[in-house]
Amino acid sequence: MSHWKKVGFGGFALLSLSLLWTAPSRAQSTGAWEVNMPYGVTAISHEVYDLHMLIFWVCAVIGVGVFGVMFYSMFAHRKSRGVEPRQFHESVFLEILWTVVPMIILIAMAWPATLTMIRMYDSSEPDMDVLVTGYQWKWKYEYLGEGVSFFSTLTTTDEAIQGLEEKGANYLLEVDEPLVLPVGKKVRFLITAADVLHSWWVPEFAVKRDAIPGFINEAWVRVPQPGTYRGQCTELCGRDHGFMPIVVEVREEEPYRQWLDEKKREAERIRQLMSQTFSYDELMAKGLEVYERNCASCHMPGGEGVDGVFPALKGAAFLDEPMAAHLDVVVNGRVGTAMAAYGAQLNELELAAVITYERNAWGNNRGELLQPIDVDRFVNASE
Repeated sequence: MSHWKKVGFGGFALLSLSLLWTAPSRAQSTGAWEVNMPYGVTAISHEVYDLHMLIFWVCAVIGVGVFGVMFYSMFAHRKSRGVEPRQFHESVFLEILWTVVPMIILIAMAWPATLTMIRMYDSSEPDMDVLVTGYQWKWKYEYLGEGVSFFSTLTTTDEAIQGLEEKGANYLLEVDEPLVLPVGKKVRFLITAADVLHSWWVPEFAVKRDAIPGFINEAWVRVPQPGTYRGQCTELCGRDHGFMPIVVEVREEEPYRQWLDEKKREAERIRQLMSQTFSYDELMAKGLEVYERNCASCHMPGGEGVDGVFPALKGAAFLDEPMAAHLDVVVNGRVGTAMAAYGAQLNELELAAVITYERNAWGNNRGELLQPIDVDRFVNASE
């Protein structure tokens, strides 16, 4: 406490000056040392920024006024000048003054803040709905009513993360499948989670909502101009929390429709593949792709695992068990461990391929194949 008494005013003054110095104009671009919030691109983000700056200047004026009067009083009426302190103990006028004035200030600040909050939470009458589900450590997007869904996963390389290669401009903010939205449309987000708490946040939209398992939060956005906007999960959701970015691409109506039609065709191709039988080489090639994207970060690219943390798949004892046991672990996860349930994250072809790969890669050579139809039967039997 004595430390803060010594540096309290100096710290307050330096902080105030730094905020005044770094508070950017609306046209100012984001810089590495900027401490203020971005102006954003949506109407709501503009309201939030303007409200933030209004309250900031109100607080700055109050701070300057209060500290100015305080230090003038200490200087002009100091004891060394022989000034006798005035006694106004239990002054009714002062009691009323320092109660009523702060109350008026708070009401004046609460009024515009309440109006902005009402508009922020008004997700009624959307043009489209997107279900956003948080997983450790990726996002799933489902375009409701369109039959389109996909996962969005970090693509920053392990070498860049470990400092073995140069970090790009969008380090830890790049994904394989961005969320694509049409420009000028009101999009309602239904946000939830499949495992632990997450939080979906895109600063330039002024949108941040918690993703809670078993509960759906709503948010909305209407982006007036095309562009790429980036955000992150802002809930400490466990190991690799910092590797869960959000990328939103906003496109004009025609390019957006073309992208959506291609996604629908892709979904139909996947549905047709579910009934096909694949060769060993096809499953191994697909399994390698799925393994590197979803499993290698924990079990390592060579299947050697991490001693005491993630079990090795290379030469693992569980491979002697029936394939159904292996499939059960991958589909349903393992409670009490970091092994997530991939039944909702991978389709039948991906599940069949990655299990075939794990049972035959790195010298395991079990000679066993799993087909998508087998996975489908297992899942339906489990339900």
